[in-house]
Amino acid sequence: MTLLKTVVVCLVLANAWYFLWARGISPSAADTAPVIGNTLKLASEAPGAHSADAPVPAPAPAGGLAAGNSGAAAAVPEEGGTAALLTNVKRCISVGPFRDMSETAHAAATLRSGGYDPRQRVADGEVWAGVWVYLPLPAARDAADKMLAKLKAGGIDDALEMPGPNDAPVASLGLFSEQKRAQARIAQAQGLGFNPGIADRKRSGDVYWIDIDLKPTDGLLNPADLQGDDGRIVRLEVKACPSVGAGQ
Repeated sequence: MTLLKTVVVCLVLANAWYFLWARGISPSAADTAPVIGNTLKLASEAPGAHSADAPVPAPAPAGGLAAGNSGAAAAVPEEGGTAALLTNVKRCISVGPFRDMSETAHAAATLRSGGYDPRQRVADGEVWAGVWVYLPLPAARDAADKMLAKLKAGGIDDALEMPGPNDAPVASLGLFSEQKRAQARIAQAQGLGFNPGIADRKRSGDVYWIDIDLKPTDGLLNPADLQGDDGRIVRLEVKACPSVGAGQ
C-alpha cells in the first residue's frame, strides 16, 4: 500500500513539473498574436502593386472640346474631410476674339452642344481681319506703272498701290478671309510671272469673346473645334477670363 502511494505521488509531482517546465519555455500568447496597428509599407508591398516585370503605365496625357486633361485631380488622403479634393472648383476661360456676331453665335452653339454654358461679351481690342496678298513694286515709277498695268491686264483689276511692310510701296492684290481665295489670287499672280507676299492684317475696334467655366476634370479647349464650315479662317486664342472689374 505504501508503495502504491509513493508511485501516485511521484506521478503527480512529475506531471506538475512537466506542466511548469512547458509553461516556462513555450512562447507566450503575446508573442504569437498578430501585431495590430499601423505599419509602414513600401509601395511595392501594397496590394495591386506592379511587379518588377509588369509594365508601368504611362502618365495620363495633359491635354483638349478635344483636349488634354490638364485639370486632372491628384490623389488625396481619404481620411479627414478637410483634405478632400474640392471637386466643385471651376476654371473660367475665354475664347476669341471673334470678328462679328455670326462667328460668335456659331462658336457659342458649338460649345452649348458640348455641354458648356457660354457667355458672350464685347471688348475693345484687335481682331484678325484676313490674309493680305501684296506684290512689292519697283522703285522706278515707269517700272511700277508697267507692273500695275500687267496685273490689271491679267485679270487682277483690283490691284492698288499702297504702303506695304516697312512703308515700302506695294501693289495690294486683296485681303482674304478664306484660305482658298487667298491661294487662288497667289496662283493668279504667279501665272503672270510675279511672286507675291502675304501678311496677316488686323483691325482695331469692338471684338467678341466667349467665357465658359471648365470643371476640374475638363481639358483645355481646342480652338480648332470652333472653326466654321464656310472656309473662313478663324484665328482664336484661349486664355483665362479677365478678373471682375478688369478690362480685356
